[in-house]
Amino acid sequence: MTMPTDQTLSTIIKERHSVRKYDPSYKISKEELEEMLNEAILAPSSSNLQPWRFLVIADQEVKKELRPIANNQEAVETSSAVIAVLGDTEMFKNVDKIYSMNVDAGFMDEGTRDRIVQNTLNSYPLAPKTALESIASFDAGLISMQLMLIARSRGYDTVTMGGFNKQQFSEKFKVEDRYVPIVLIAIGQSAGPSFQSSRLPLNEIAKFI
Repeated sequence: MTMPTDQTLSTIIKERHSVRKYDPSYKISKEELEEMLNEAILAPSSSNLQPWRFLVIADQEVKKELRPIANNQEAVETSSAVIAVLGDTEMFKNVDKIYSMNVDAGFMDEGTRDRIVQNTLNSYPLAPKTALESIASFDAGLISMQLMLIARSRGYDTVTMGGFNKQQFSEKFKVEDRYVPIVLIAIGQSAGPSFQSSRLPLNEIAKFI
């Protein structure tokens, strides 16, 4: 697909709207989906532990099976793909790998890595699972928004769907207990109007002091 040109970030933000009906004949290639995800994972995360995981569902029959789990939302079936964003509640288990990569890349020295790794292992594993789920959900929100803006910059539309049966989803896709389904993101080529919505005025929601 030819990427749009001369787009500012402001334009991309203003043009992004939720779309719930897609052209079912349009398919985004696996390679382009991978490109978008590789850009999206540059999003920030708590302690850089990157607690997001993705299940990319592009098979048409599997999407049909997913639709009733997602409250029969049409976007699930007509989109090019549905990207399920999962949160890893045991994200701390990757701390040594992540920070060793930082050392190898020259971003920090070994002493800094060792200190951060130890501090992480002294705190995260002791946190209640609800707290870890909250961290994972917060970080999933960051990467989900980044992914949707990347998609819009390439001329695609998206819609986030939090309304789905997460237990049924986990059972259907055999999701391990450490991972929690957070949101489904449908992505594809629009076949209908976007969902326009209003925003509260800034003077009602922001205070400058």
